Amino acid sequence: MLSEQQIIEGCLKNNRKSQKLLYEMYASKFLGMCMRYAKDKQEAEDILQDGFLKIFGRISQFSGTGSFEGWMKRIIINTAITNYRQNLKHYYKQSIDDVNETDFEATNVEQEYSLEELLKVVQDLPPGYRMVFNMFAIEGFQHKEIAQMMGVDVTTSKSQYSRARKLLRTKLAELKKEKIEF
Repeated sequence: MLSEQQIIEGCLKNNRKSQKLLYEMYASKFLGMCMRYAKDKQEAEDILQDGFLKIFGRISQFSGTGSFEGWMKRIIINTAITNYRQNLKHYYKQSIDDVNETDFEATNVEQEYSLEELLKVVQDLPPGYRMVFNMFAIEGFQHKEIAQMMGVDVTTSKSQYSRARKLLRTKLAELKKEKIEF
């Protein structure tokens, strides 16, 4: 088995076997990440493919400092943002109003809902909400970074995150009610 460094060196030489190995090493992990940003699996797979094409095309730009996986993750996230922007005209648009920040209670969420149920609820969020929620709550970006990456105002990022949490709470409560009635 080749080391990550050997695979990177092979990818720098456009070696198809090395590219395949790199893809196989990270595809499932990154597909899971793409699923959080996409409306469905097909869109997530498209984001993943576009992301890996960018990784292979820009691999010479990896400086070797920091985590290679982190560098790739940033490219995948930026690809998801680009996909969102390109498809924005197709998404249902909602106005963004200032809303009160309320805490999202994550207690017992993993115990009450399956991973598939949680993913479906996140995927059903309006696209802007989904992007900001994933970037802030899951990826750990700050609102200032999110605003810069998405080309929006910081208050828009905060507002979309707050609305996403509120909508998630509502959808999870509905799902819980359906489970109880079933």
